Amino acid sequence: MVVLGTALVGVLALTTPWTPAPAPPGGSTEPSVSADFTAEQQAREDRFHRELRRWSYSNIALGLVVALVLGLTPLGARVVELVARPLGGGWAWQAALGGVALGLIGQLLSLPLAMGAEVVLRRWGLSTQTWASWWVDLAKAWGISAVLAGVALLAFYAVVRASPNWWWAWAAGAAAALVFALSFLYPVVFEPIFNKFTPMADTPLRTELISMAARDGVPVKDVLVADASRRTTALNAYVSGYGASRRIVVYDTLLREAPPEEVELVVAHELGHAKRNDVLHGTLIGALGAAAGVCLLALVLSSAPLLRRAGASAASDPRSVGLLLAVLALFGLLAMPMQNLVSRRIESRADEHSLELTRDPETFIQMQRRLAVANISDLDPNPLVYVMFASHPTAPQRIAQARDYAVRHGVQLRGRR
Repeated sequence: MVVLGTALVGVLALTTPWTPAPAPPGGSTEPSVSADFTAEQQAREDRFHRELRRWSYSNIALGLVVALVLGLTPLGARVVELVARPLGGGWAWQAALGGVALGLIGQLLSLPLAMGAEVVLRRWGLSTQTWASWWVDLAKAWGISAVLAGVALLAFYAVVRASPNWWWAWAAGAAAALVFALSFLYPVVFEPIFNKFTPMADTPLRTELISMAARDGVPVKDVLVADASRRTTALNAYVSGYGASRRIVVYDTLLREAPPEEVELVVAHELGHAKRNDVLHGTLIGALGAAAGVCLLALVLSSAPLLRRAGASAASDPRSVGLLLAVLALFGLLAMPMQNLVSRRIESRADEHSLELTRDPETFIQMQRRLAVANISDLDPNPLVYVMFASHPTAPQRIAQARDYAVRHGVQLRGRR
């Protein structure tokens, strides 16, 4: 665990772009919400987030409490035994079905909170789903999670039972490999389950996007349009896949709401991620974290008092699955500030890339304003909220970065909002 943890810290320290862009002469521009957003826009996003957070934060807290109760009391072990009993109660059924059952309990208990958040999104115009489509998407997501969790837990306990002394080493390697496999499979296997992708019509915009990717040294196979409007009004685009399967994906909402030059800037940002192999970088970090996490689990599952508290007899006892899931939930939450810190730096580097590629800070600023207003982004989050949950810089921070770029390159900008 120490070796893997040290490697993880080393990779983060050496590969994270801690200074994504140089400061211009005279110092960096101070981000200012009032300089680019009206008082009405600020009040609107503040009301929206106050409504939404009461549901989303309650959901996070409830999920953690449920995981700890099921993992640090015999209740989780009893559930594992109960779901496996009709099939003979063997360890394999306990392993395969126990985690699925515990996860389902958490999902059911948090369902009213998730529905409350969906109501808020609809009230503010961000969700376009019907309840029928919402339930279908929820069932799809839970079904995928259940299958993956069931297979992973069955394999985990099989390894623990087959190699009682060295299982942690085998499981750490398998966890790292699983992270890589899911990263490569997600674009081609899981994305089409939730969205329909159609080739973009042969328009000047498509030609320019392909040309821009070629100029950037990031060849793409195709430009696709995702039917995001069936779920949301949010605007976005991304580059998906690796190598020969790489494609630009643009939300249909973005095509409908933004002019072509702003679409190009959004895509230029995403090309920055592809050019720097940010997905591969994130996968490597995730693989190291998963392997180190397995070693941490080995320490937790070697604690006789914790196992007794969880109602399990040994690490190889599948009744310990509740304890395992509780540890994952707790440390996943504790890791979020560092994950988001690294993510914000990477996003800033991609912003700088888009500015260098397009040489158009004026349109970049217009695009950031449009995205922030359309997506009702948090313009000035509470510092604790920002540290814990913000995976991207705020819109005022990104606009300030564009103004710094303009100063460094002598680009004249029009007046502020």
